[in-house]
Amino acid sequence: MTSTDPVAGPDVVDVLTADHREFQDLAQQISAAADPGVRRDLTDQLIAELVRHAVAEEMFVYPAMRDHLPNGEEAVEHDTEEHKELERLMKQLEDADTSDPAFEEALGNLRQVLDDHVRDEESEQFPALRAHLPAATLADLREKVELAKKVAPTRPHPAAPNAELFHKLVGPGVGLVDRLRDRLTDRST
Repeated sequence: MTSTDPVAGPDVVDVLTADHREFQDLAQQISAAADPGVRRDLTDQLIAELVRHAVAEEMFVYPAMRDHLPNGEEAVEHDTEEHKELERLMKQLEDADTSDPAFEEALGNLRQVLDDHVRDEESEQFPALRAHLPAATLADLREKVELAKKVAPTRPHPAAPNAELFHKLVGPGVGLVDRLRDRLTDRST
């Protein structure tokens, strides 16, 4: 589904949906790649993009869902649990040798959780956001999400809280450290 207001351009739902397609494409490329180095680079890229996306959702989209959707609190709780599971799986992928069977298992599990998460958001939550929020608010959320993704962490931190306040106060510092580590290790993000 795309924004119907040509003046407003893409909204937060459009951006998050495009992210979902990118994640699914990267996961498919990882599965298809034979070269361990290529698999590592693609995996690191997938992890970085997923982490940024999740942090931005938790900072701005989930508060909007809580405030404006009839079942917002339950939806956010469910999505946050899926984010936690994705973080645990990303941590396994981050630490695993791409030729190890444990890597394949973690990748399969990640794809399963990710597909469920995407299906929930795109079939229920995103249409509800569009139904309950004005186009201008959705466009404003897009801008906030895009900015948040620029400073968000690039590595999974499963022990960290998945909370708006934590991400706003501590997240930029963690993101800075992650990006520094990425540069020092030539990690593909």
